[in-house]
Amino acid sequence: MSSMKKLFAEFFGTYWLVFGGCGSALFAAGIPELGIGFTGVSLAFGLTVLTMAYAVGHISGGHFNPAVSFGLWAGGRFDIKDLIPYVIAQCSGAITAAATLFFIASGKAGFAIDNTKAGAFASNGYGSFSPDGFSMASAFTVEFVLTMFFLLIILGATDKLANGKFAGVAIGLALTLIHLISIPITNTSVNPARSTSQALFTQGEPLLQLWLFWLAPILGAIVAGIIYKNLLQKNDSE
Repeated sequence: MSSMKKLFAEFFGTYWLVFGGCGSALFAAGIPELGIGFTGVSLAFGLTVLTMAYAVGHISGGHFNPAVSFGLWAGGRFDIKDLIPYVIAQCSGAITAAATLFFIASGKAGFAIDNTKAGAFASNGYGSFSPDGFSMASAFTVEFVLTMFFLLIILGATDKLANGKFAGVAIGLALTLIHLISIPITNTSVNPARSTSQALFTQGEPLLQLWLFWLAPILGAIVAGIIYKNLLQKNDSE
């Protein structure tokens, strides 16, 4: 498979994740009586990954997330030479999706991003920018732990000894569960590209807090890769 096809797959996969997940939060979560709420947004994020895992996962591996790429590298499943190109493709897809969402949202009279409020334009945050007021330490911990387990699930579900036909289902459901846990805490990132795209359009404090939503997920993913490779993965000699 050519490297350009892999990068395009990562671009479109991450675009769909941000467009579907953040779009559901922006347009469908709060409609009175008919809104999908936290549960619906959680499911939307899971469905984006599940659908794209089967659509383009066979082309690029279906990362759609810089933290996933780092975790797969740490777990010995991904070549370091492809790491930066994948991250660029993922961030480009996410930012393009955010631009599309901004354009659509601008079509409603009175639309404006209030970057003094938590969750503005589906951004992530901590402290006063956490949906329910959780501290920086709480935000870092939940993003680290949830990304770590997300990568353990990905590494296990895609192991050569696992039933690969259902990997996309396990990974999509894992992301749904992650959102069900952490939307009130950080508005859920576990994906630096997803956080970057929304923060760039929100500006203000969400952009200043973006460092946490790169550092915590990537560290959690790397730890997961090391754990799976050294403690969980079955070696040929076993």
